Amino acid sequence: MSTARSGLFGKVEFTVLLAALIVAGGLWGFVELMELARNSAPHGFDTEILLALRTPEDLATPIGPHWLQEAMRDLTSLGSAAVLIYISAAAIIYLLVTRKALAAFFVLLAIAGGQALNSLLKLGIDRPRPEVVPHLANVSTMSFPSGHAMMSAVTYLTLGALLAQTVPDRATKIYVLSVAVMTTFIVGISRLYLGVHWPSDVLAGWCAGAAWAMLFWLVARWARRTQAASLKPM
Repeated sequence: MSTARSGLFGKVEFTVLLAALIVAGGLWGFVELMELARNSAPHGFDTEILLALRTPEDLATPIGPHWLQEAMRDLTSLGSAAVLIYISAAAIIYLLVTRKALAAFFVLLAIAGGQALNSLLKLGIDRPRPEVVPHLANVSTMSFPSGHAMMSAVTYLTLGALLAQTVPDRATKIYVLSVAVMTTFIVGISRLYLGVHWPSDVLAGWCAGAAWAMLFWLVARWARRTQAASLKPM
């Protein structure tokens, strides 16, 4: 029994198991947060966090030095549509130039599909933006889930996972994935600091984006291995 069990776990790579857990955990977290977002009144922690990021005397002024506000405006652009489209296009063109058409196809499908899903979720849930504190950035769409948080997770985690497969040593893989995760985290935090999203919007964006990125990574991995197996001589 123990031999069979060890053989089963030996066939399942740790990265595959971790990706599957992220997909499952992300979906569970998103569903829980979606139920919260559908309530007419925001949850207490949503309001408390937004207020904690502003000075009590003037809610239009965020905490921290003056330069931090400008830095957050710059950092939030890492999750903007223009920046993500540019980065995605550059990555896809590189993959096509290096004759990795299958990888390019999955990157395009993951990012374009993630954007479509985010738009549908915003329209379906129809949660208004927070009005607890003044907004420090221009916004026009609905609030849930955070598009910046979700699409930065989709884009940076997809590209990070793809790049990690091309480097030989574990330390470099960890560094690449850490940069992808940190960039996603910073973008989400910037949306809270600027007061344009509820914290649950950002958490839901991270959950949905991470689950979507890892799902496509699993599918791309399966397709790549299937393609490699079909090219082997009989």
